[in-house]
Amino acid sequence: MAFPLFLLFVFSACEPQKREPIILKASHLVNEQHTWYKAFEYFGDLLKKRSKGRLLLQNYHSEQLAKESEAIRLIQAGVIDMTTTGSILNNWSEIIAFCELPFLLKDSVDMKKIIEGPIGQRMEKAMLEDIGLRPLAYFQRGPRHLTSNRPIKHPDDLNGLIVRVPNVPSFITAWQSLGAKPTPMAFSEVFTSLQQGTIQAQENPFAMIRAAGFSEVQEYLNLTAHVVSWTYPVIGEKQFQALPDDLKTIFLEAAEDMRDFEHKLFIENEKKVQDELKAQGMTFVEVDKEAFALASREAIYSSLSQEMQKVYNEIVANLSKEKE
Repeated sequence: MAFPLFLLFVFSACEPQKREPIILKASHLVNEQHTWYKAFEYFGDLLKKRSKGRLLLQNYHSEQLAKESEAIRLIQAGVIDMTTTGSILNNWSEIIAFCELPFLLKDSVDMKKIIEGPIGQRMEKAMLEDIGLRPLAYFQRGPRHLTSNRPIKHPDDLNGLIVRVPNVPSFITAWQSLGAKPTPMAFSEVFTSLQQGTIQAQENPFAMIRAAGFSEVQEYLNLTAHVVSWTYPVIGEKQFQALPDDLKTIFLEAAEDMRDFEHKLFIENEKKVQDELKAQGMTFVEVDKEAFALASREAIYSSLSQEMQKVYNEIVANLSKEKE
């Protein structure tokens, strides 16, 4: 006996409609060995599990989707959804300069005070309201150091050295004032440019130096520690607001777990990568840090607007007061 056709329609109508998953795309400047990428992979696993497959994250390492600055524009345009970012946002909002201003902070204790204080709150507000990015947490970068093929112990040793820097105004100002020739360049282009001699040096934290394989093309790691900084994992605010309320909750809770996961990885990794870089043949060079700071301080300060100079003075005064 044939099954009545109208009953087929009734049963079909009663079946729950399967919803297509929401897919978020994240662009990373680091490769798959870096703690930031590993943290995002962990984040993606949490999202998939807790949302029961309704929210998925696709991660693209090594600037496969976009260079660092372009990733911000693509998020604003709704083409991709997430990235990690920091001082590059100074090109959109001046206050962001303080998350990576050369020769300002001494250590991670200073850094945490800025992030959790009123200056950090101003940065996050600017990211959200002026740039359209929602910061989810922060990842510690570790101090930035200069690599080269000749030892650099004092600013006088720079003498026209061509140094790759990210496209950040304060970085360009700092290295120019020290006598180098700063050259802004996308991170994914640095290794080849060092190999070919287009640039002679670059500056980054230990983990970035190790992950990018710079030990293959640079002999000296000069311990300048000229920047103590952090990066923000971010999502476009429009993309976040488009999520259903239950997925917003899942997303934010998973982001907190990602932050804790990455911090643990960072602590474990920081000493290990130094040992690995030494084993790969890099010579660590102690430098006159105070000479570098003194030679660049006036130029960095003068490059800030009057409003940002007030912020700079406030930071210096507060940090000095707490250390008395």
